[in-house]
Amino acid sequence: MWIADNWKDYQVLDTSNGEKLEKWGDYILVRPDPQVIWNTPHNNPGWKKKNGHYHRSAKGGGEWEFFNLPNEWSINYEELTFNLKPFSFKHTGLFPEQATNWDWFSDIIQKANRPVKVLNLFAYTGGATLSAAKAGAAVTHVDASKGMVGWAKENAVSSGLGDAPIRWLVDDCVKFVEREIRRGNKYDGIIMDPPSYGRGPKGEIWKIEESIWPFIELTTQILSEDALFFLINSYTTGLQPAVLSYMMNTAIVKRFGGHVEAQEIGLPVKDSGLVLPCGASGRWTKE
Repeated sequence: MWIADNWKDYQVLDTSNGEKLEKWGDYILVRPDPQVIWNTPHNNPGWKKKNGHYHRSAKGGGEWEFFNLPNEWSINYEELTFNLKPFSFKHTGLFPEQATNWDWFSDIIQKANRPVKVLNLFAYTGGATLSAAKAGAAVTHVDASKGMVGWAKENAVSSGLGDAPIRWLVDDCVKFVEREIRRGNKYDGIIMDPPSYGRGPKGEIWKIEESIWPFIELTTQILSEDALFFLINSYTTGLQPAVLSYMMNTAIVKRFGGHVEAQEIGLPVKDSGLVLPCGASGRWTKE
């Protein structure tokens, strides 16, 4: 498992009965987590001192309950700053477990010693975009949500990357890649974090089980001949690491060579000393 264990401003304090207790900077949140199927005593004082609690509804969805939580606040990861706010379906605007992937590709970019072009698809609020830009890459950031792209731009400014070579695009990822193929544009690194289900700006439907394989095949057409890396993240239960590995070996390694690794990603839990699984990632490198 790849573990995001370099955080100073974020920590999973405890997990129990379908929920995780987290410290985000100065604030403590309780949020549901489907992986937490165990029930252990709530000994951590944070359970009683929480600033926000997302209650899942039996009918689907849920709602926040707040206790002295500001509308917005920020946390840092190394030299990056992320603006947070609680919004729909338990989210805060950041997936801290992805830091293990940020560290991985940032190291590759820095060691390349040449200009590197990176494409970040389904790019959300820009954690991967800012990490790649900070490492020295020119980044194209694509997401179907205008609000998320705006949030990512705010994070860039907060991180001192307002003038970094980042292209911000509100677009359907599939249609964008199809246009890039026609234009002949190529990228040295590709990152994708596809949702289980989503809609593009014009109502385009994305269902990951039906869409991910043809999309990987399509996206390999814009990898440069001397590409450095390809990263796929999945929070969909059916897409286990072995499935990501199989798809990437078939679509990428057969054409470009290189090496694929796929693992669960996770976050350390302070009270238990164990690791909370948080999805899976597949990584391809040329070396």
